[in-house]
Amino acid sequence: MVNLRLIIFSILFSTSLSCSKDATKRDSLIPDVEFNELGSDGPYIYGETYYGRKNYITYYPGNIPVILSIPHGGDLSPLEISNRTYGVSVTDSNTIELGMAIRNYFFTNFNVRPYLVVNNLKRTKLDANREIVEAAQGNLYAERAFNEFHHYIESARQEIINNFNTGFLLDIHGHGVNPDGFYDMRTWIGYLLTGDELDNSDSYIDQNISINNTSIYSLINTSNESLSNLIRGPYSLGSLFENNSFTALPSVSSPSPEGMRYFSGGYNTFLYGTNRNFDFNAIQLEFPFPEIRDTPQSRNTFSSVFVNIIKEYIQTHTSIDILLIE
Repeated sequence: MVNLRLIIFSILFSTSLSCSKDATKRDSLIPDVEFNELGSDGPYIYGETYYGRKNYITYYPGNIPVILSIPHGGDLSPLEISNRTYGVSVTDSNTIELGMAIRNYFFTNFNVRPYLVVNNLKRTKLDANREIVEAAQGNLYAERAFNEFHHYIESARQEIINNFNTGFLLDIHGHGVNPDGFYDMRTWIGYLLTGDELDNSDSYIDQNISINNTSIYSLINTSNESLSNLIRGPYSLGSLFENNSFTALPSVSSPSPEGMRYFSGGYNTFLYGTNRNFDFNAIQLEFPFPEIRDTPQSRNTFSSVFVNIIKEYIQTHTSIDILLIE
C-alpha cells in the first residue's frame, strides 16, 4: 500500500512539474509588445496618407465635413491574429474600392476630399464595427488595429468640428441576397431606428420616438424638419437617392421595410452619432452589390451621383456647400 501511494504521488508530482514547465514555456512565447502611442504619426496633413501598424489601417485626411469609414472591406489575414470565433465574419465586398472611387470623384471634379478611414483586415480577424471585445476577441494586434481605426476617425471628427462645427460619418457597408433569395436593390440607410419602428406612421414616429434614439440627433436638433421628414420625407437622404434613380430605404417611395430584412446601424453609427459631446451625425449605408459595388464602371457611375446627393443633403440641412470649400 505504501509503495503504491509513493508511485501515485511520484506520477502526480512529475505531471505537475511537466504542466508547470509547459505553462512557463507558453507564457514565454507571449510577446512583450510595446506599441507607439496613438497619434504619434500625426499631425495629419491633408493630401497625405497614414498607415497603422503593418498597414492594417489606412487613413486619408480630408477637407470637407464628411468621414467615410469602411470597417468590413479588408482582405488581410495575418497569422499573428487568430480568427475570431464568434460574431459575423462576412466581408462587404468592394466597399474599399467604392470608398476610394467616391473620394477620387470628389477630388477629380471638385478639388476636395472627404476623410477616409479603412480597415484592411479581413473581418475574420477584426470587426471594426463592434465593441472591442467582440471586434478583436482578445488578440492584442487586433485590438491595436481597432484602436487605430477609431483614433483616426476621432481625429478627423475633431478637425471637422474645429473647421465646420458639425459633420457626418458615413459608415459604408454592403448587403447581399436576402435569406429568401430576393436581392433588394435598395440602399439601406441606418439612423438607429429599427425596421419595426419604421413600419409605423409618421405621426407615431414623431410623437413616440425620441430624437435622442437616432444617430442624427445633432441634425434634427438644429433643423426645422420633423424626425419622420428627415428620415423619409422629400429631402431625406433616401429620397435624394430616389430622385437620382437609385432606390433607397427609408424614403418617400420606401418608407419602411414592411417586415423585410433591414440593418438600422451598428456600433460605429451609435458611437459617433449619439455622443452629445460632439455636434456630429452618423449614418450607416448598406449598398447592394449589383449596379453599385460590382464593377469599376458601376462604382464610378454611382460615385458621380452619390457626390451630388451628399452635397445636396448637407447643404439643404446645414447650409454648408461641401463642393465650395477652399
